[in-house]
Amino acid sequence: MILERTLAAVFGTNCYVLAAGPDRSALVVDPGAGATRGALALLRSNRLTLGAVLLTHAHADHVWDAQRLIDAAHAEGLLSSDDAVTVPVYVPEPDRYRLEDPDATTGIRASGMGFAEMAGSPWLAPTDLRAFPAEGFTRAFEIVPGVGLQAVAAPGHSEGSSMFFLNARLGDNHLLFEAEVLDDPSAIEERDYLVALSGDVIFKGSVGRTDLPGGDQVQMWATLRFLASAIAPETVLLPGHGAVTTMEHEHHGNPYLAEARIRGGDRRA
Repeated sequence: MILERTLAAVFGTNCYVLAAGPDRSALVVDPGAGATRGALALLRSNRLTLGAVLLTHAHADHVWDAQRLIDAAHAEGLLSSDDAVTVPVYVPEPDRYRLEDPDATTGIRASGMGFAEMAGSPWLAPTDLRAFPAEGFTRAFEIVPGVGLQAVAAPGHSEGSSMFFLNARLGDNHLLFEAEVLDDPSAIEERDYLVALSGDVIFKGSVGRTDLPGGDQVQMWATLRFLASAIAPETVLLPGHGAVTTMEHEHHGNPYLAEARIRGGDRRA
């Protein structure tokens, strides 16, 4: 499997590119403001076409370049269908409303500037916006050929925040070294890994903030407590910001996860 990452210019959001292999249709996850150039470079270098976009949640820093990336891929002939002019953009249903105006619904300001000002570009709403299918929360949904994702609702950072799990057959992948899963580049064989796109739910040593509109601290505690007990320690976490990690590392090094085990919370709050 191809698993690559580029960074968005604004807030350093991690944007991931996944595909079953070269010359295949790719999924791009969380194309934030300024991610288009890097994502296109990864598509070209791996001989991929763009088949779908996934948003782990709908805060502005994770969605801003979704349509911009699609338009650029179309202009370069990099869409998966020769006659396509767009591709689907999937988002968890509770966050779908945010895509009308993510700048306003996210509520992030810095140095007196809203997100559009920081991005230096206007919001372009996706032309083919879809809710991530409900079936994908009970079994794997093949979002592009050869890439199946199963979602777990993880509210707290936003109403629709979700984690997306997949089985990935990987070998000498730089993200595995970053997660400290691999340490000897001289003896690497491809094998299967359980991987989770964790968005802004869990970071290395931290978790997503809950003070933005739609955030809920009680829900976040409940989400983290549930995930701490449900996710296998060897799971590789691909977060929305910062370094790749594993659930085992977070059990030992994430104080917010430890706090959530004590506080509990209510996932339905």
